[in-house]
Amino acid sequence: MTTQTDTTSKLGGPFTLPGTSMTVHRMGYGAMQLAGPHVFGPPRDMDAALAVLREAIAADVNHIDTSDFYGPHVTNKIIKNAIHPYPDGLVIVTKLGARRGEDASWIPALSRQELIDGTHDNLRNLGLDKLDVVNLRVGGINGPTEGSIAEPLTVLAELQQQGLIEHLGLSNVSPAQLAEAQKIAKIVCVQNLYNVAHRTDDAFIDDLARQGIAYVPFFPLGGFTPLQSTKLNDAAASLNSTPMQVAQAWLLHRSPNILLIPGTSSIEHLRENLKAATLQLPAETIETLNSIAAASTQS
Repeated sequence: MTTQTDTTSKLGGPFTLPGTSMTVHRMGYGAMQLAGPHVFGPPRDMDAALAVLREAIAADVNHIDTSDFYGPHVTNKIIKNAIHPYPDGLVIVTKLGARRGEDASWIPALSRQELIDGTHDNLRNLGLDKLDVVNLRVGGINGPTEGSIAEPLTVLAELQQQGLIEHLGLSNVSPAQLAEAQKIAKIVCVQNLYNVAHRTDDAFIDDLARQGIAYVPFFPLGGFTPLQSTKLNDAAASLNSTPMQVAQAWLLHRSPNILLIPGTSSIEHLRENLKAATLQLPAETIETLNSIAAASTQS
């Protein structure tokens, strides 16, 4: 029991998805980088991809984020090959709503049949009878696109009722779209673009925290200008840490409902990411990091 408590603390502490029995450590793992360049095709080093997943499980990571359109079909097959049969308590979160073109383009896939087919692809390639959590991916890479999401979410809710999906989440959505979704099904998590420099979702995160809904930021280090990068680098140097570790520690400090899914195909980088959960940020460092977003807004 003591070992479990210590390990959980190292991974950011526990978070229970609302209305579920699923409790995950706040520091998880994102599988996107297990695929080839541009998240397309097989990895350059399959043995390394398998090894990093096994290392994550050995480190007690129990939340993996993936999608069958990574590759496509690549990351889910790697996950299955690396760690199936899955350990008790592991939560695998996948996404539907896109597919890949032959040129590696990202194409919306929100029709009824595409969602049904995507569900079965995920089940087959992960080796599961039921998907733990499925996020409906809408909007664009840079943020939500307003509009009704009722039609595709209703399809996923039907698949949930059929016993193929346990819980539902959303990706790239606005507060209005969440409110619409909650009239159709229970939503346990939201996955949007957010980091120390891109803080459009500040109020959204606070509202989700009040509801007990998980918020999972993607691209936690994306899009820094040189000025912002300098501030982050200076903060990292003062703490004898990497910029990635500081950025992730800031996210964990930002709100207790934030779950992290940093991705890597390197065991060394995986270990660095996991150490971020133990990094304590002084008040002056937090103030400096908060000013990054203010500078970005003014520029």
